[in-house]
Amino acid sequence: MSTDVTPAQPPKALKWIGWVLSILPIPLFAMSAFTKLRPPEGFLEQFAAKSGMDANVMGPLGAVELVCVILYAIPQTCVLGAILLTGYLGGAIATHVHMRDSFIMPAAIGVVLWLGILLRDARLRQLLPIRR
Repeated sequence: MSTDVTPAQPPKALKWIGWVLSILPIPLFAMSAFTKLRPPEGFLEQFAAKSGMDANVMGPLGAVELVCVILYAIPQTCVLGAILLTGYLGGAIATHVHMRDSFIMPAAIGVVLWLGILLRDARLRQLLPIRR
């Protein structure tokens, strides 16, 4: 008697929606990372003045963000990438709160990250079931 339970596959439409939602954050994170790695003129000074943080943290933050988004973009490592990006977004939310800015965008991006993976990965839905 086998106890191997195969998770139910979602309808094709939900799987495609999941892929679209999963892809949407990638260009946002990539653009954000490259802006931190190659900032436009005056960007670092403006960031430092507004956030109270040292402008020298932008390069390492951009590198971390880029590594996380690359891990997220690879299907085999997307869950690890999503976990790391969730932590990154937690820091972004904290920074926005500190600067008294709206933190809705980083929070919404985090929801989209996970919703996309949940819709397309039956194994993850088994781990994080939505009860009816």
